[in-house]
Amino acid sequence: MNSLRKSFGSVALMVLTALTSATVAYAEEPTARPPIVLTDEARKLHAETLLIDGHNDLPWELRQQARGQFDKLDISKEQKTLQTDIPKLRKGGVGAQFWSVWVPGETSKRGAALSTTIEQIELVKAMIAQYPDTFELALTADDIERIAKTGKIASLIGMEGGYSIEESIPVLRQLYALGARYMTLTHSDSLAWADSGTDKPRSGGLSPFGEEVVREMNRLGMMVDISHVSPDAMKAALRITKAPVIFSHSSARGIADHPRNVPDNVLKLTAENGGVVMVNFFSAFIVPESAERDVKRMAYRREIDEKIKDEGEIEQAMKRWDAENGRGSRGTVHTLLDHIDHIVKIAGVDHVGIGSDYDGVTMLPEQLEDASTYPYITQGLLDRGYSHEDVKKIYSGNILRVMRATEQVAREIQAAK
Repeated sequence: MNSLRKSFGSVALMVLTALTSATVAYAEEPTARPPIVLTDEARKLHAETLLIDGHNDLPWELRQQARGQFDKLDISKEQKTLQTDIPKLRKGGVGAQFWSVWVPGETSKRGAALSTTIEQIELVKAMIAQYPDTFELALTADDIERIAKTGKIASLIGMEGGYSIEESIPVLRQLYALGARYMTLTHSDSLAWADSGTDKPRSGGLSPFGEEVVREMNRLGMMVDISHVSPDAMKAALRITKAPVIFSHSSARGIADHPRNVPDNVLKLTAENGGVVMVNFFSAFIVPESAERDVKRMAYRREIDEKIKDEGEIEQAMKRWDAENGRGSRGTVHTLLDHIDHIVKIAGVDHVGIGSDYDGVTMLPEQLEDASTYPYITQGLLDRGYSHEDVKKIYSGNILRVMRATEQVAREIQAAK
């Protein structure tokens, strides 16, 4: 979530070394692919398909732009400052949304991560209460399907960044009780118990406490989200978990070599685990040249963070860097489809989903500018030969299967004790 805003200062110089030594080949971003044109077949299929998006950062934007006050930022009306609002969601055909309750990493440094996360959970619940004809809280896979049949958008809560639990298993249980149904183990910085993909390792993947967190998430029925974590942490979580994992908003490293993406060997392990990779839309993660630029930018930001303490000076330095290095390519909806194709090629169509990261990113591909644009993905998949059944798996079948498996594992663990 907030993948550009949140990633500043969150990748170590070691990432540059990984970039130069990686064996993954960059794919050239095609420039001549024409825009996708919607057909009646795609419109009909999209309308009858349950679409579940794994990651949206609207709650933090509501906090930042309006202090969570809906009279100041009424999302029942189209809002130019947001990538997500109710008209866009309706036009995009979204049937269920995982709302991220991300809070900045700096809150953990001042002992406010948990309290701020709870505030964000309450903001999501306030949004649901403010627009009851549009949203309803969902806690289970069955809830999603029931709510979607009523025409409402099933609304789920996902935590992003294990610092929210403040190294406490009882707190993890409390947040589950408040409605959180997945947790991303890290965000951009490594924790004492889990390594981030964009920071220096501290635990060699997961510490013993990190393994305990994964086991407790299994027991609770909370999905283990391994977006943001290092490959070693991915592998450790996959080794420990008894339930399928998710990547709530990550793409394919075999297409764009960014540490936020999933390497091919982990894609294979994810398929064996039964998990799902929900593809992120952020241009800096999915366009090869933009991914390379973003890695360098984050490394530079971390470097100057260590030298300069004044935030104003840091921002000026970053503006100069941006002016010298350009913004990078946005890519197009075709770029996103390349990532879906790659994940399907390596892991299979049963292991890919959609995790846009809307309102958490600052640059999006053409024809994917906001939450109204999902039908172009449907058309693009049909154009590439995917069947109607495949599209339905990608949009909801796969994540519903993972949710149900997670719920079943929890029942089995709890019954055994």
